[in-house]
Amino acid sequence: MKRFFRNNGGLLLIAAALLAAVLAIGAQILGFDPLTSALEVLATPFRAASAAVTNWTQEQYDRALRYEELAADNEALRRRVAELERDAIAGQDAQRENERLRDLLGLREERPELEYRDAAVVRRASSNWTADITIDRGTAGGVEVNDCVIDQYGHLIGVVTEASPNSSRVTTILDPALELGGRVARTDENAILEGDFTLMQQGLLRLSFVPEQAKLVTGDQVTTSGLGGVYPPGLVVGVVRTLCVEEDGVNRYAQVEPAADIAGTQYVYVIVDFGE
Repeated sequence: MKRFFRNNGGLLLIAAALLAAVLAIGAQILGFDPLTSALEVLATPFRAASAAVTNWTQEQYDRALRYEELAADNEALRRRVAELERDAIAGQDAQRENERLRDLLGLREERPELEYRDAAVVRRASSNWTADITIDRGTAGGVEVNDCVIDQYGHLIGVVTEASPNSSRVTTILDPALELGGRVARTDENAILEGDFTLMQQGLLRLSFVPEQAKLVTGDQVTTSGLGGVYPPGLVVGVVRTLCVEEDGVNRYAQVEPAADIAGTQYVYVIVDFGE
C-alpha cells in the first residue's frame, strides 16, 4: 500500500485537486453546497427517527385519552344500568304488591266476614316427619296461634302453630301433626282432615272417619267444617282423589289432594278474625 502511494501519490494529488475544482465550479454554477448536502444526508436518519418518536408519542397520548374517555363512558353506563336495575326491581315489587292487594280485595269481596293479613313465605321445612313453612308476620302484625293461612284463591295452606312478634310457623295441612274438621261439600257430610306420614310424601292428606253411608266420588270438594269454632268454615282444602278402606276392613277414609300449591306458594294471607 505504501508503495502504491509512493508510486501514485502525485496522480492522486492531481485527481483530488481536479475533484475539488469541479465541485467548486458546480457549487458556483448550480448553487450546490457539497458540505450542506453531506450534512443533509447525515441528518436525514435522525429527522426520520425524531418524526417516528413524535408520532408514536402522539399516538400513545391519543390512545390514553381515548381510554380515559371510554372508561368514563363505561362508568356512566354502569351507573345507568344499576339505576335501571333498581327501577326494574322497584317496578316488580310494586307490581307484586298490586297483585297482592287485588287478591286481598277479591278475598274480602268473596268472604267479607273474614279479616286478613298478608305475608310472605320466608322459609320451608319439609322432611319425612314434618311439613311446615315460616312467614314474615307475627303477633306484632295481629297474627296468633290457630289462625288459618290461605293462598290468594282462598285455598287452605295450614294453621299457625307458633307466633313470635315478627314471624310465625305455619303447620301445613300435609303435616301429620295437624288435624281439623272437614266437610264434603256435595254431600254435606263431616269427617276429620289430618296429615299422614305416607301420604305426605305424595303431597296428599287424609279425610278420616268418613261416614259409612257417605257416597263419595273422585273430585268431591272438601272444605273446613268450622265445627268447634276454632277455624272458619268453608275454606277450600282440596278434592277427593281416592276412597280407601282402613286395615280393619270396616272404616273408610279418602285421600285428598290439596287445592293450594303448598310447595310453591310465595305469598299467603292469614285469617286473623272470622266473625265468631
